[in-house]
Amino acid sequence: MLIQDDDSIRRIGINWNKTVQVIEKTVLCLHSNIYAQPIKPYLRYGDMKNRIIAMPAYVGGAVNLAGIKWISSFPDNIKKGLPRAHSVIILNDPDTGAPIGVINTPLISVIRTASVSGLMIKHFCRSRELQDVHIGITGFGPIGQYHLQMCKHLFGDRIESVSIYDKRAIDPLLIGDDPKIGIVDSWEKAYTNSDIFITCTVSDTPYIDKKPKERSLHLNVSLRDYKSLVYQWFKDSIIVDNWEEVCREKTDIEMMHLKMKLKKEQTKSIVDVVVNDVINDFETDAPIMFNPMGMAVFDIAIGGLYFQAEKKEILHEMV
Repeated sequence: MLIQDDDSIRRIGINWNKTVQVIEKTVLCLHSNIYAQPIKPYLRYGDMKNRIIAMPAYVGGAVNLAGIKWISSFPDNIKKGLPRAHSVIILNDPDTGAPIGVINTPLISVIRTASVSGLMIKHFCRSRELQDVHIGITGFGPIGQYHLQMCKHLFGDRIESVSIYDKRAIDPLLIGDDPKIGIVDSWEKAYTNSDIFITCTVSDTPYIDKKPKERSLHLNVSLRDYKSLVYQWFKDSIIVDNWEEVCREKTDIEMMHLKMKLKKEQTKSIVDVVVNDVINDFETDAPIMFNPMGMAVFDIAIGGLYFQAEKKEILHEMV
């Protein structure tokens, strides 16, 4: 059995074009119904804001792997100098069920999350033909940092500016000396003029209540940042990865469902984006909100990518 950790993933590195391509191929597996993905259970005890989540899945097609991600989220860990999330992925041979790999690092989750966002931005930019893009990011922990890295690598030639906000002080070394990137002192300053706005916080209390910029894309990665009143601006252009997953656990989507009567049939899915070019069907000036709960099929696919990369590296060393 191959065992990988944080160091092995960092040694292999990130090819954002390839990780986004893997996510897109997995979406096509969803469309073709060559996957299995039960609703993930949440384990809670003690402090109920903490959770450990089981995410099993099978992905067919070129991925052809089964497995499970077991991921914990303990928000107060950051006060103890510990990572908020811990994650282990077990990969299984799809024909025998035999465990073939263990990936013991939350980096796979981070890469998966940013790659799903990269896929959405790719289709958004293709549809809207954006240039001179203004990006806003609220929350600059690992998820925010890797989103910045992904945006720079995939869309750097289109970026006019990046505004980053976090309640905690941001180490300037994480930003570098890129003159296009700036730290701002409020979420509003990151939000107001952004063509692409990304929430990467650990907030459990919605606070975003301002009208979004026309023609903007909102990647609601952290899922609990928008007050339900924003529904009036997004109601005809809401996208989810999976309605059954995202409409629970007090997400912004569940709150819009309960308070604003948002229904599944009023939303579009990530499959609609990739297969049906649904962004072209939205009103030209409409702001778009994407709400990804996180799908196990994407973790297994990205885990499989790094599993195969490590195997090739080992085989190369043996030759």
